Amino acid sequence: MSALEKIGLAALHRIDPETGHGLALKALKAGLGPKGGPVTSARLATRVAGIDLPNPVGLAAGFDKNAVALDALSKTGFGFIEVGAATPRPQEGNPRPRLWRLSADRAAINRFGFNNEGMEAIAGRLERRPRGVIGLNLGANKDSEDRAADFATVLKRCGPHLDFATVNVSSPNTEKLRDLQGRAALSALLAGVMTANAGLSRPLPVFLKIAPDLSEAEIEDVARVAEETGVSAIVATNTTLSREGLSDPQKDNMGGMSGQPLFEKSTRVLARLSSLTDLPLIGVGGVGSAEQAYQKIRAGASAVQLYTALVYGGVSLAGEIARGLDRLLERDGFANVSEAVGTGRADWL
Repeated sequence: MSALEKIGLAALHRIDPETGHGLALKALKAGLGPKGGPVTSARLATRVAGIDLPNPVGLAAGFDKNAVALDALSKTGFGFIEVGAATPRPQEGNPRPRLWRLSADRAAINRFGFNNEGMEAIAGRLERRPRGVIGLNLGANKDSEDRAADFATVLKRCGPHLDFATVNVSSPNTEKLRDLQGRAALSALLAGVMTANAGLSRPLPVFLKIAPDLSEAEIEDVARVAEETGVSAIVATNTTLSREGLSDPQKDNMGGMSGQPLFEKSTRVLARLSSLTDLPLIGVGGVGSAEQAYQKIRAGASAVQLYTALVYGGVSLAGEIARGLDRLLERDGFANVSEAVGTGRADWL
């Protein structure tokens, strides 16, 4: 991390988290972030769900909800970027405050509720997107009469400008959204999304993002439904409703918790999924170092994503993790990251 980034992070941590997040995006757009492009090497370059990635370290959805900083983010070291979540119509989300830093735990709690400018504004920016691998997290409007149909609607509008799309039925901040993870509801929802995807001039890999709070039976159902409906990969996991292991005074705020305390819980879900399906898995939850990215990969992830760790490590963390992962793979004799996938799964089961 550069001296300028350290100063900037310290300043942002003195103000309201949501305001700070907005300023961080503005700073990136102004050219104050890293400028080297994706970190890559023969060991890091990989293919996941038919997508060629320069490295397997991605940016999770939520950091750039409205796709306003794509040019800057494409230069920060990430191997792929996911923006959104996008809903058909713009929506304000839940009332503020709705984001809290839990500095003592290197975590965060948010209850945004899919606040975004809507698919039309986001599609307009995606039309002018830079090179690189860019995906969109698909969401549903809170007051929609047919939430399942909303996902397909956003895919139809934005799909032509994407490399992948993620169906997000796992945010805890939209009432009853997680109900769509049940076997029957999820099957119907994904069938609609896949029909919309087939109608695109260039059908996309469609990912499914799940919660870390599922039971063993629910995890098995997700794996089966994903396979049956033709999903290309599963993203494990979103934020958790659990507060286990937290010590920060703000731990009791309502919303989904992300960051370091989620690492073990999400990695166990990831490893369980890895034992149930051959679908590629994207590991998310608590990744804040190269070693943690490596653990996710060895637990069964073909790639990883991070977001909350950037709050504490800065956006340059993406490149640091990718370079560190390269060294770990070399240390252990892997010619390519794909060779390491699942080699440590048993440690998490």
